[in-house]
Amino acid sequence: MSPTTTGRQAGQHTGENASGQTGEKTEANPVGEASENPQTSQSARDENRQTSQSAGDENRQASPSAGDKDQQTSPSAGSKASNETRQSAGHKASENGQTSRSNPGKASETAGQHPATTGGAPDTISGGHLVAKALKAEGVDTIFTLCGGHIIDIYDGCVDEGISVIDVRHEQVAAHAADGYARITGRPGCAVVTAGPGTTDAVTGVANALRAESPMLLIGGQGALSQHKMGSLQDLPHVDMMTPITKFAATVPHTARAADLVSMAFREAFAGAPGPSFLEIPRDVLDARVPAENARIPQSGRYRASTRNAGDPADVEKLADLLVHAKKPAILLGSQVWTTRATEPATELVRALNIPAYMNGAGRGTLPPGDPHHFQLSRRYAFDNADVIVIVGTPFDFRMGYGKRLSSDAKVVQIDLDYRTVGKNRDIDLGIVGDAGQILAAVADAASGRVDNGAVGRKQWLEELRAVEEKAKQKRLPQQHSDANPIHPYRLVHEINEFLTEDSIYIGDGGDIVTFSGQVVQPKAPGHWMDPGPLGTLGVGIPFVLAAKHARPDQEVVALFGDGAFSLTGWDFETLVRFDLPFVGIVGNNSSMNQIRYGQAQKYGLARERIGNTLGDVPYDQFARMLGGYGEEVRDPADIAPALRRARESGKPSLINVWVDPDAYAPGTMNQTMYK
Repeated sequence: MSPTTTGRQAGQHTGENASGQTGEKTEANPVGEASENPQTSQSARDENRQTSQSAGDENRQASPSAGDKDQQTSPSAGSKASNETRQSAGHKASENGQTSRSNPGKASETAGQHPATTGGAPDTISGGHLVAKALKAEGVDTIFTLCGGHIIDIYDGCVDEGISVIDVRHEQVAAHAADGYARITGRPGCAVVTAGPGTTDAVTGVANALRAESPMLLIGGQGALSQHKMGSLQDLPHVDMMTPITKFAATVPHTARAADLVSMAFREAFAGAPGPSFLEIPRDVLDARVPAENARIPQSGRYRASTRNAGDPADVEKLADLLVHAKKPAILLGSQVWTTRATEPATELVRALNIPAYMNGAGRGTLPPGDPHHFQLSRRYAFDNADVIVIVGTPFDFRMGYGKRLSSDAKVVQIDLDYRTVGKNRDIDLGIVGDAGQILAAVADAASGRVDNGAVGRKQWLEELRAVEEKAKQKRLPQQHSDANPIHPYRLVHEINEFLTEDSIYIGDGGDIVTFSGQVVQPKAPGHWMDPGPLGTLGVGIPFVLAAKHARPDQEVVALFGDGAFSLTGWDFETLVRFDLPFVGIVGNNSSMNQIRYGQAQKYGLARERIGNTLGDVPYDQFARMLGGYGEEVRDPADIAPALRRARESGKPSLINVWVDPDAYAPGTMNQTMYK
């Protein structure tokens, strides 16, 4: 290879670290670049951007006076990165095949024309390109990221592999978007963030994915191995921090292992109940080049086994017997029904055996509204009176009263992907570990051979539950149709439910306002409900919108935010504008953290109900317009529906700022069930 290097490679070549040292393959430098690497000249070292102290060292770094944990933003506007950063992050068309403003985030038509071996010997490949190849093998077509000098070789690899690069304004957004992308597509999501504050910013998103059982990979940068324990830029013990909130966390120790470790991380993410994995990759490991023949590059479909475990056949027969002989069975279809794409077998089972079905989490929408087996408001009555209760893909956590809300007289069956979840917090009569779709299909098949499956005899039980359901609905109906001003939250969520179409993906991000919506909003199809999950994380809304609309550009996305929740990640509304991802957003604005406020009022009295929970009156419609989206303010309940229609017709990211009654609380908030 000629000693001459391209401008892109100067300073990024393998074995040269932030101190300007070369890294021939020695015991002290386990990176393992090819020994013939010619980039050891002083001139190449002088070109290395990492040696420029005035440049702020490689990564997201604002000037010391800015005080902003290394974000490399413009001091005047704080909103646009330099052209160099934009080009590396995938915004503007350039010679290196990055994307254009007209089609941001998508790999350009020149992808693949800048081979992994550019500037090196034809048989060498860099760590970043190995990572990209492993992502492609897993079916990852998009990464969510905030740029940093530690990770830019991954961007370069993604361009060559045709992987979209979506850059955001905060790493928490990137992690939540990867979580959301996994939920929508069924493929693992991927976020790539830089070292130190870049990785710590993503912690909340990873933790949320863990509790929500969402398969995603977070890749974090790290200082060079050659600078280990020397105090390199943004050096932190990332693996130690990530281990408790991931299924797998590791450092890539050698360039040749980069793709192998990525495939290992994905394999672990799908072991049992899915969840997040984390990899940190030191910069010299990522930038190094190794002979391609020395690198293991796992091939698609050949490095992990199927996860579709059908459970113990004997237990499947036992469950079929229980259901066939049950007089008053009930089934709860939880998030794993959607995770395992078990809609069809779940629907076939409840219809064949005439079983009332309740849905929670991502399981909402398994049965469409109006289906005779779809129930929502009578769950407590059903669980108090059923003789057999089947819980599918939902743990006995706070949402289930830790199992105490199930009748002690009922036979309880729990089906879950995770052996550790079955029987946790409450004794059960039967537990089956495996894929919900495979198990439910097997149960239906086992029950189909019976002379009498008991379906006809359950007609009266379903009628009993339907009467309870209708009574609860009628009790709430006046509030849903209320013309009060300020607007009652029930009226707002009623209008949203009426607004949704068969194709609408609904996202809830908030406390009290989303608790209201959980009782009224009914998605019309499976996979069309998204909420944070059991961690209760506020701020998932905008990232989930980003993921859902990018993954499903032809489907409508509707999101309801609490005003407090929106403010946590709302600046990435601009990312939606920048990437031309329209959606209909609604802010239920009461200038309060109402779920907490109610608890304080009950515990400490009205004189102290407003301590630490009251927000300013923010006109979020103006915020949307300022960033290039569509915005409207609504104070009259009669104006909600027209405003929603205009937002839909605008073809832009939108926010309808609806002022709701701050003194109206959801029943769940008033019962404080989340703490019981």
